Amino acid sequence: MRKGSCRGSGRLQAAPPRMHTHKSHIAEVVWVSSSGRTGTTHAHIIEATGPSLAAAYKAEDLATNSAAERFDFSYDLGDPALAAEIQGPENNGIELAAKHKVYENSDYPMKTWAKHQEEYLDEMLRLEGRGYAAIYSTCLGCGNADPTFRCMQQIKLTSNKWLVVQLGHPPGFACQAPLRASKEFCLLDVTGVHKVTVNYCLCDSNVKKRQQLMRICWWPVTARDPQTCATFGVIRLFQMLNCLGKVSAHDFLRSLELLTNNDGLECPPQRWRAFRHIVRQYRTTLMMKRAGRGHAASGIAGTAQGELALRCRACPQAGRNLPEGYKYFLFLAQDCNFRLINHNVSSEAKDPILADGLGYFVNHKEYAKYLRAHVSEEEISTCSGFQAMFLANRKRVKGLKTTGVGGVTCARHNMWRPNGIGDLQLGERQCKMDFILFSALLNTIIFYLILSYDIACQYSKNFWARMSSLPDWLSLVIDKARVWFKVPNFHLPPHKPPCHSPYSFHYMWGAGRTHGETVEQNWEFTNGAAASTKMMGLGTRAATLEDLFGFHNWRRLVSWRGIFTKRMGENVKEGQVHCDAFEVFDAALREVSPEMVEGWKEWVDEWESRQHTDGAVSPFELKERVTSMRDIHLKLAKEELLRSGEGVEVEREDTPSTFIIMGLEIEESQWNLAVDVKALANPTDAQALGFLKRQTVLTKQIQAFRKLQRTYMPKVRRYLNATQRALWDSEADREVEALVEVETELRIGEAREALESLRQGLRTRTMTNRYRLRHCSGQRMLTRGQGILRQINVKIHKAKLRYRYARHALTRLKEHGPWERELKVLEESDVRALNERVLTEEEAAQRQGVHNYEGIAEEGGIAALGEGRRTLSWIWYQAKTTDPDEKELVEALRVEWCKVYARMRRWREDVVLVEEEMRRTIEYGHWAAVEWMGRATERLSSGVSKELQEGLTAYAWEQADREGRTLPNRVIDVLGARIEKECGLIAAAKMPSNVGLAVQAERIVQNSAGKCPYI
Repeated sequence: MRKGSCRGSGRLQAAPPRMHTHKSHIAEVVWVSSSGRTGTTHAHIIEATGPSLAAAYKAEDLATNSAAERFDFSYDLGDPALAAEIQGPENNGIELAAKHKVYENSDYPMKTWAKHQEEYLDEMLRLEGRGYAAIYSTCLGCGNADPTFRCMQQIKLTSNKWLVVQLGHPPGFACQAPLRASKEFCLLDVTGVHKVTVNYCLCDSNVKKRQQLMRICWWPVTARDPQTCATFGVIRLFQMLNCLGKVSAHDFLRSLELLTNNDGLECPPQRWRAFRHIVRQYRTTLMMKRAGRGHAASGIAGTAQGELALRCRACPQAGRNLPEGYKYFLFLAQDCNFRLINHNVSSEAKDPILADGLGYFVNHKEYAKYLRAHVSEEEISTCSGFQAMFLANRKRVKGLKTTGVGGVTCARHNMWRPNGIGDLQLGERQCKMDFILFSALLNTIIFYLILSYDIACQYSKNFWARMSSLPDWLSLVIDKARVWFKVPNFHLPPHKPPCHSPYSFHYMWGAGRTHGETVEQNWEFTNGAAASTKMMGLGTRAATLEDLFGFHNWRRLVSWRGIFTKRMGENVKEGQVHCDAFEVFDAALREVSPEMVEGWKEWVDEWESRQHTDGAVSPFELKERVTSMRDIHLKLAKEELLRSGEGVEVEREDTPSTFIIMGLEIEESQWNLAVDVKALANPTDAQALGFLKRQTVLTKQIQAFRKLQRTYMPKVRRYLNATQRALWDSEADREVEALVEVETELRIGEAREALESLRQGLRTRTMTNRYRLRHCSGQRMLTRGQGILRQINVKIHKAKLRYRYARHALTRLKEHGPWERELKVLEESDVRALNERVLTEEEAAQRQGVHNYEGIAEEGGIAALGEGRRTLSWIWYQAKTTDPDEKELVEALRVEWCKVYARMRRWREDVVLVEEEMRRTIEYGHWAAVEWMGRATERLSSGVSKELQEGLTAYAWEQADREGRTLPNRVIDVLGARIEKECGLIAAAKMPSNVGLAVQAERIVQNSAGKCPYI
């Protein structure tokens, strides 16, 4: 019979031998794991071979037990609570069911640890002090008496079998009652994985083993009889690598093992599962410590929803950074991420959430309860086919517990909101986003709420009706008129035209340079963790992402010193540029019609003052649509009908308009066929046959056209060659005088329609490219996507050729004149999308080289300019008039004036917004400093030890000092140099430090070019 696997430290236990008889009998053998958690009973039929069989079983059992006690029996011995279940031998008899022993400490280790979380937090805070204050009357490092500051030193642990680590006493003090720990005590350090000899101290029975380990900065994996620890240094190193580089725990532990022994001859103990538990405990406790829960008298139990999250200091917070009675906007952005999926690999019982709803995630239990009441909701989009609606009902969810996450951030500072993250199932449903949004607004006083969402046009329709179905504790008290819905700038163009103006940040009063895409930028940072979190349990995944979100918020916070100063300098510079451009444009129009311009200004002011969902006419959009070829056909048919009614003789069914239309259709068929033939360098037989059939049809159409041409264009015969003259009848000598006018009108309609097709093709190409780059991976999908792009590019090329042919014909029919203001020469540089700038010669050559080599028409790869900075290609201006007195020209001028006016206002508003955000950040730092000073003494009267009191006070004073000299205090000093460098408007020495930043920026503008009248 085989022995148990040594990897799981299995032990073979035989049942007591039976009385020997001459009959066959059944011997029961129980296989038990090393921890004693589980066992499997196997029944074997034993032939009557004598009484020595029972003794053989007993001998084997003794040998196995003896081997299990040897030091070198297994390298994988670890904490009993974390040992893997042993796989017993193959059953060669009758298998009987064995009872499964359940121990909370082994089966649910995190639940056991959670009961001692308060103790771990106190020990972390105790380390902020000097420890044993009575013994450390002098500094061990420098010898100074009564030290105020602690000397920092690094101790390197050397693997030595003669090294004994004595706990419970300072170095150099002998313990009177030592207790040897397990022989297999394992320590994870930055230098590798070590087996060490540890002695606990029994001098003070009140100090537990885990506390003794914590006090030398060793984090024990279990609360009871720990046998594996990790130093605080290795935990912090992994936390930084995991948050910044998305290094997984497996890869990190593997690197420590190779650092310990890289030749594979003596493998160190494997502690992967233990280390994951340690990191999770450390992350949760550290969040409690940073939030001040260790200083609060109510402790961890008194933690409020979202209190552990790092809040955005630049956002308005009543009572912290706002004066009394201050009115403000709160800009939020929400969206979903379908990369942070999670497989159904564990259960909540085995992997519980330790801080449910206390950080960035919503309360899991309340969230699940709410979703159970909204299972059957269906959402249909009436706007464009967005990814959110496409993924809402997707079916590839088998084996997934979570198909993504939804998140809420502040729309101006890229910081995650407390309780602003929630898991998704079956896509981006509105009921889920409602719960996440209102959880992020919990305990928040709001005056104006500006919500950015890529499907805001759909989300806002039943927003208030859905809010009534939320739990009472999530209700939001705010006037409906003070909640505005906007679509992020990049996501807005694919929407239908009626959505563009009402949901644009560019046309909202007070929005400044807000673009609403902050949540998309944040997802880019978190996507790196998708691979390591998709196979985690519920609690482990939540703790990992919570730490990642907190790290992102902290790094964003400390970067504001440079971001705010850069924004202020840029706003002052660009604000002046756009102000000057507007003044010139405005002055020219006011000379012609000041009343008209004043009416436009009032219209814009009224439009920007409220949210529009009623279909009101926008001052930023043309009232009339583009005239198409079909409109021209209808107009000419009506004119010919009127001519027939007035007695004008029409001898045949083919009228002049039908003759010209036939020619235009033949022309279009000709260059369509030419483009298609050129696109296929080596056509197949079937494709060549298709081209031949099209040529045959085209020839017949040309013959029919020549017959009509004899009537309406008899003089054209002189320009035909001998073959073409054979089809010509020289008897026809008539000419229709109105033919030129008819063709001119048709050519204008054709050119306008070609421009509209060109614009539509460019928009389609942009969105196809974005979707392909984001969601298509693998050669098969990319190849298929490239085929679609090639088809779109062919359509764009056809529209470009069609316009050029139509305009060339117009130059032959009409002389140069006002019509060229609308129908300009179409250069290659003019064929670009909304957010695509003009390429330099080098960039254009590089792009053409890529196209020639790979056959790929690259689009969108060059840095693009937004609405606030861009200069559009003339094809997007929608100019349609040839007479300055006509209504269409007034409409075009009105739209352009309103956009320039709004653009100038947004830049000037952002100066005020950035200055206010600086003030809020500084004010919040002052409030936080006072708050930490108060926390320093909150628990001093609750009977805590002297060492813990010192740690609480030291940590609180440290935080208060950091907040008192918070980073925004340097903004005033840096801002002057930044503006002088970027704008060149005024010397930094002339900027008094006691004047508000917005006032200083305003003075700079006044001194340089005078104040703009539209602020």
